[in-house]
Amino acid sequence: MASSPENNASLSVQKVTRSESSQAKKSQHAEEAIFYMNCRAAYVTVLKSSLENIKSKEQLSLVLQQAGGNPSQETVNKYWTSQTTTLNFDDFCTILKKEKPATKTELLKAFGKIDTDNTGYILHDELYKILTTRGEKMTRDEVSAIIKQADFNCNGKLDYNKITSLYLKFCELYMTTSEQCCKTARDKLEVDSRLRQQQFGSQAETSSEGITLPVSKPSPRISRKTDHKQAPTKGDSKTPSRPSSAQSCKGSTSTTISVCASSNRNTIEPDTMKEWPCAQSKGCFYLEDDGEIISHKYKLHLPQRSTVCITIKPLNIRQVEGKPCHWLSVDTVLYILKENETQENLQLVSFTDQQNKETFGWRGELGSGIYWLLPFTTGCRLKKAKAQITREAKLVYRGEDGELALTKEFRATLLDIFETIDLDGNGLLSLEEYNFFELRTSGEKCDEEAWAVCKENFDMKKNELTRQGFMDLNLMEANDREGDPTDLWVTLLSLGYNKALEMTEACPFVIDIYAEKCKPRIKAMYLEAGSWQLNRAVCKSVVNKGEAKVVDGCENVTVYTYKAGRRITSVIENKSENKVIIHVNNEQSKNCLSNRGLTVFAVEVAPKSTMISQHVMPLNEQEEWLYNCVHSVDS
Repeated sequence: MASSPENNASLSVQKVTRSESSQAKKSQHAEEAIFYMNCRAAYVTVLKSSLENIKSKEQLSLVLQQAGGNPSQETVNKYWTSQTTTLNFDDFCTILKKEKPATKTELLKAFGKIDTDNTGYILHDELYKILTTRGEKMTRDEVSAIIKQADFNCNGKLDYNKITSLYLKFCELYMTTSEQCCKTARDKLEVDSRLRQQQFGSQAETSSEGITLPVSKPSPRISRKTDHKQAPTKGDSKTPSRPSSAQSCKGSTSTTISVCASSNRNTIEPDTMKEWPCAQSKGCFYLEDDGEIISHKYKLHLPQRSTVCITIKPLNIRQVEGKPCHWLSVDTVLYILKENETQENLQLVSFTDQQNKETFGWRGELGSGIYWLLPFTTGCRLKKAKAQITREAKLVYRGEDGELALTKEFRATLLDIFETIDLDGNGLLSLEEYNFFELRTSGEKCDEEAWAVCKENFDMKKNELTRQGFMDLNLMEANDREGDPTDLWVTLLSLGYNKALEMTEACPFVIDIYAEKCKPRIKAMYLEAGSWQLNRAVCKSVVNKGEAKVVDGCENVTVYTYKAGRRITSVIENKSENKVIIHVNNEQSKNCLSNRGLTVFAVEVAPKSTMISQHVMPLNEQEEWLYNCVHSVDS
C-alpha cells in the first residue's frame, strides 16, 4: 500500500518521540536500581539487616559514609533531632536522595544571586558562605584547600567561574572516593551470603506479596538477569526437622508437605461443556527489571445466572524450530472477584485451583453481573535467570537492491508477538489491542488521529491492523533509523525477549470461559502490576482454604499453608498491635523452588495485617518433592 512522505514523516516523529521517551525511562529506572542497590549494600555493612533500625547519630553518620557520603554534623543533626529515636531503611534512602552534591549550574546560580551587579566576582567571605551551606556542604578547611589554588585580586574578589571549576574538580576527587566506598559495600554484600539473605525485609525484592518497595514503577524497560539458588535435592543427608536458626527465637511453627511426582491431575473440562457458549481472551505476564510482574486485567459480564467453567493456561504459540519454550512451565492462576457498587468493593468468589497438566480451572455457579478476572503467577518460574547468550540475532538486512528487509528469524518472532497481542484471536489488531502493545513498549497510547495515519499507510481490515501491516510497521521503524535496530531491540526486550530472540521474561496465556445458560463476554481492561485487590484475594484464598498453625508462644501470629496443584503458598497473619519479624527457613525442603529465590530470609508483617510469606513449586515435576518450612518469630 502506498504512503505519502507527509504521513511517513508524521509516523516517524511519533516513533522517535516514543523511542526517546522509552530510552529516558529506561535510563531513569537503571539509575534508581543502582541507587537502591547501593543503599542496601551500605546499610547492611553497618547494621545486621535492612530490618534493623538506625539507633544513634553515630550509626546514621556511618551508613551515610558507607553510601559514599561525607555528612557534616549539621547534616546529621538535621535528620536526627531531639525527637528522633530510630530511623529505618526507607528514611535512610530518603536522606540520600536529598543530600546530593551541588552542580555547576546550581553553584553559578548561587554565586549570581550574590553578585547582583553581574561583575563576575565575589568576596572571599561570601565564597566561604556558599561552599559551606550549599549542596554537599564543605568544611572551612576543605574550602581553604580550594582557595589556596584560587587567585583573588587586590580587592579580595574572586572570579567565581574559576572557583566553580576548582570546586567541581574537588567534587570529582571526592566522588571517586565515594564510589570506592559504595563498591566496597556492594562487594561485601555479594561475598557475605548471610547479609545477602537478610536483605529481604520491608524492602524485599518481590512483586505483589504485600511488601512495599521504595522504588517507583516506571514503564517497562530492558532487564538485567539475576540467578536463583537451587534447593537441596534428594539424597542429601537427613538433618533435624527444626533448624538451629529457629531454636533461639521467641516461637516457631513447622509445616511439612510431601508431594508425589506429577500428582493432582483433575478433569476440568468434561465433553458436555464443549457445547456451552464460550468466550476467550489472551493476555501476558511481563517481568519487570525489579522482579515485579505485570499482566492484563479483565472484566467478565454474565447476563444471567449460570454454571460456568473458567480456565487459564500458558499460550502455546507457534515456535521457531530449536528455540526453547520457557514460559510453558510457568504457573498461571485466575482470581474471580465480584463487582458490587464500586470497583473498589470487590469480593473474592473463587480461583482456579484445579489442575490438569498446564491448565488451571474452576467450575461453579455465578449469578448475573460484572466480575473481575485477575491473572496471577507466583514468580517461581517467571523470574530473572542468568543465561549466557552466545549470539545476537540479526533483525534486518539489506537486499541486493539496497532496500532494508526483516530477517526470517525476526519475522517469525513478530508473528509470535502478533499472536500474543491479538487478544480476541481474530487475526487482526484493534486500536485497543495495539494500545496495550504500545503501553508496554513505549509507555504511550496511539490516538485516533495516529491510527487514521496508520490506516492510510499499512494494511488494515475493518479498521484493524493485519499481520502484514504489523510487519510493515516494524520495517518502517527500521527504515526510520537507517537500519539501526536499537529501537526494535527496545521493543523486543520490553516484551520479554532476549538477544537470541527467546522469550524468557514473559508468559503469554489464554483464558476460556464456558457458561451453560448464557453467552459470557470478556474484555481486557488494564495492563498493570498486581493491585492490592489481587494481593488481598491471594491472601484470603489461602486463609479460607489453607491449614492454619499458630506460632508457638505467639498466639497473635498464624501461618496458613495451602496446596493447589503443583503450588504451595504460605500466608502470615499478624493480629497483634505491633509489627513482627518472621524468619523463614526452607533448608529441609527437597526439590523445591521458592519465588523468593532464597532458602532462608526474613519478612516484616505490619500490625493487624496479612501478607504472603512465599510460594513454592517443584524444581523437577517428574520427581517427588518435600516442602518443609519453619516460620519463627524474632525474639
